[in-house]
Amino acid sequence: MAKDLSAMRQGRDKISRPTTKSPTAGPVRARKILAILEESYPDARVTLDYKNPFQLLIATILAAQCTDERVNRVTKGLFRRYPTPKAFAAADPTEMEEAIRPTGFYRNKAKSIIGCCKMLVEEYGGKVPRTMEELIRLPGVWRKTANVVLGNAFGVTEGIAVDTHVTRVANRLGLAQSDKQDEIEQQLCGVVPKEKWTLVTHLLIFHGRTICKAQRPDCPCCQIRHLCPWPLRPPDHGSPLLQSLSGE
Repeated sequence: MAKDLSAMRQGRDKISRPTTKSPTAGPVRARKILAILEESYPDARVTLDYKNPFQLLIATILAAQCTDERVNRVTKGLFRRYPTPKAFAAADPTEMEEAIRPTGFYRNKAKSIIGCCKMLVEEYGGKVPRTMEELIRLPGVWRKTANVVLGNAFGVTEGIAVDTHVTRVANRLGLAQSDKQDEIEQQLCGVVPKEKWTLVTHLLIFHGRTICKAQRPDCPCCQIRHLCPWPLRPPDHGSPLLQSLSGE
């Protein structure tokens, strides 16, 4: 899913929202894009396996720089071995590292997960908090992870989770103009209706996985081709380029 491990190497200012450039797409075109994507991907959802907010939190931390499929294979046994935050908090670091090794960056992830669970146990009674401010205090939790947990486990809309798929697709569609996750989130929030903030992440991820791939995007089969201003896509062959931009 999400690949936000790079954020773990940046500063600890998790709340700042810098001023950014305005994206090329306005709310009108953004709504047109979302409507088509919703029809195309009616089952768009988080693809990490989880049974409760705590499991989603751990799975999302593990998903940094790792596919959801691999994370799901790891967590299947991991949650049996460590069924509660208290069990994770008491885990031997070396054993935890080995258990999550297939997800990559296992030493950093093990340290973050154990630290996160210790804080959950000591400060939150073993419960996952329901606010952005509290979540991003937890080791290993940044805005993307917090948005995933809040939106999907609690139905709380605080922002938009941005991973590499969202970064790529949003920029190609002109919904954002940045390679920084916090700037992309703010730009998307400016053109996407708030009630769609959780869903738009899933829609862009699904579209990025199936059509708008990193190396070989399938532009001829793209259902929102006529709304896409990406300059590197093939010509429309008869369809007016950027027809959707007229009148905005």
